[in-house]
Amino acid sequence: MEIFADLAMGLSVAITPINIVFLLFGAMVGMIVGVIPGFGPSAGLAILLPITFGMDPIGAVMMLAAIYYGAMYGGTITSILLNTPGESATVASTFDGFPLAKKGRAGPALVMQAAASFVGGTVGVILITILAPMFSQVSRSFGPPEYFLLATMGMLTLIVMIGANWKLGLISALIGFALGTVGVDLETGQGRYTFGSAELIGGIYFIPIAIGLFGLGELYYAFYKGLHKTGTGAIVQYDKEARFWPEARDWISTRMTMVRGSILGFFVGVIPGAGATIASLMAYSLERSVSKKPENFGKGEMAGLVAPETANNAASSGAMIPLLTLGIPGSASTAVLLAAFLLWGLRPGPLFMQQNPELAWGLIASMYLGNMALLAISIFAIPLFVKIIKIPYRILAPTVVVICTLGCFSVNASFVETYLMFAAGIVGFFMRLYGFSPAALVLALVLGPLAEEALRQTLTISRGSFMIFVERPASLWIIAVTVVLLAIVPLIQRLGKSASAGEAERAGS
Repeated sequence: MEIFADLAMGLSVAITPINIVFLLFGAMVGMIVGVIPGFGPSAGLAILLPITFGMDPIGAVMMLAAIYYGAMYGGTITSILLNTPGESATVASTFDGFPLAKKGRAGPALVMQAAASFVGGTVGVILITILAPMFSQVSRSFGPPEYFLLATMGMLTLIVMIGANWKLGLISALIGFALGTVGVDLETGQGRYTFGSAELIGGIYFIPIAIGLFGLGELYYAFYKGLHKTGTGAIVQYDKEARFWPEARDWISTRMTMVRGSILGFFVGVIPGAGATIASLMAYSLERSVSKKPENFGKGEMAGLVAPETANNAASSGAMIPLLTLGIPGSASTAVLLAAFLLWGLRPGPLFMQQNPELAWGLIASMYLGNMALLAISIFAIPLFVKIIKIPYRILAPTVVVICTLGCFSVNASFVETYLMFAAGIVGFFMRLYGFSPAALVLALVLGPLAEEALRQTLTISRGSFMIFVERPASLWIIAVTVVLLAIVPLIQRLGKSASAGEAERAGS
């Protein structure tokens, strides 16, 4: 009953007029970000993070979270109409989404993906409501040693998320840690790597780095791929005269698909480092394996679209549990969300839901409302989003650059931070080109100072002995979980990659 009381309190916070406006704005922006090929929730969050500076934290968190899961809805529109994933989590949706559109069923496919996203997101939020308080209660006894180990676990699992070459992920994280050491050492009072600049005394702010890596870096990569030379016009045009609503058989044949995809996606999303991309590929593979007609997959099977859509939206909800209760982001998007929390002086972790119940439960309650809003938006605004798809990069690119520049400069009115943003954009391009991990860099930049502080506090408590990490039961549990995750995440990735390769081959045949 306490959960229902907390949820009711969260709803009372979320349904204020101004918060509803922020929620709807975030949902619409998230869908637009998802629709634009080459962008994704992490880029959208990084670019728009500066506009939340000075806002009420509850409204700002609701808006940013809506951008995060709204991009999951929008990314599938390009997968269906262009055979181009809006972001990596919607790759599996191209396998059957685009063939459905080529069959003249673009309308039913778009409606079914909206419904599947709604079901996956809603099931995920229900599970958050039930499980988040349990995670929070277990972790309330944590002290500095546990905080340090949690930060380490978050970094290690995100490093292996880069895939085949974990060394590139490690190098990316080390660059982030190095940037995190810039500024004044709070324990000794000595300046570190400030090079005489007064603006670097407080350290390197994560906002210009995140905007540069995710926003400008993706844009520079689009230039490199030549997208600025051509229009983006849709390969499959949306026909207003064609049947728009799905048939009864579409709903009946996919009812259990939504259940399986939601549950699988949520629990994969809870694992730091796994993420929505892996969840969607695993759900697609699972659905094909249990189907009575697996040969239809890749040729326009509705279940092949519904499975990854429910999974990636449930996974985006599941990723909020380690973020809120442990302070561990499991993806690039939740890393930017963590940076946003820290921007407002909030520290997600074991005591977060106890110390900030209105914000935590207001966010959870807003996700129920956000999924309902996104269902309506994604169905009735489909013709509008089809027009957005056609915006050429020669118009889109200057707009993004101006937004990034104004957003970065508006935070602290600092030219140095603006220069850092453009430099980070160049670095982000080369990281994207050579397979490094911008997410690991940003997460290390955010968690590095926190981990350093926790480690120093731990060694002060233990008088310099590292044995404290194996003498505390909670620390031992975290170490054990970290070892298990480091073993599981690569295995999940291999399964996801094998599913991706196999299904892409079938879809192309």
